[in-house]
Amino acid sequence: YRDTQLLHQFYKTNLPFPLTNAQKRVVKEIYADLRSGKQMNRLLQGDVGSGKTMVAFLAMLLVLSSESQATMMAPTEILAEQHYNKLVEFAANLPLRIELLTGSTLASERKRILTALAHGDIDILVGTHSLLNDEVLFKNLGLAIVDEQHRFGVMQRAKLWQRDALSLPPHVLIMSAT
Repeated sequence: YRDTQLLHQFYKTNLPFPLTNAQKRVVKEIYADLRSGKQMNRLLQGDVGSGKTMVAFLAMLLVLSSESQATMMAPTEILAEQHYNKLVEFAANLPLRIELLTGSTLASERKRILTALAHGDIDILVGTHSLLNDEVLFKNLGLAIVDEQHRFGVMQRAKLWQRDALSLPPHVLIMSAT
């Protein structure tokens, strides 16, 4: 986690608004967690519109710089689509591939996404409970983000952590509105 090139590139060219001091502090804490050599399990709590998705995206950039993948799971297709669209907007002009996988994803598209994911060609996968299917395998999952974690059971969340072909536990960031 020494390479922060993606984060710096985003910060210089794409940052849509200045970060608050609290957001900066949390990103620094996440970076310290990622560099610690231990699995991060962090709760990111804030009001709706407080910038949790931005902080989550910055954490993803840190993980992606270490050639890992990231995923974000939301409880509904509408929320997953909103996250997907926001992440694509944030990632404009960055060399990232972001995909969306939900229950409504067509079979042919699902197959294409799953193949690319397993080969490491997808950087960020956003989805719903569909991410918990056994067929969803990452090449190197470094960060799993769960939004509105209270809508998922403990066993469901644990199943997401086991989606990596390398069987290493990813860092975990839970987002929750206050």
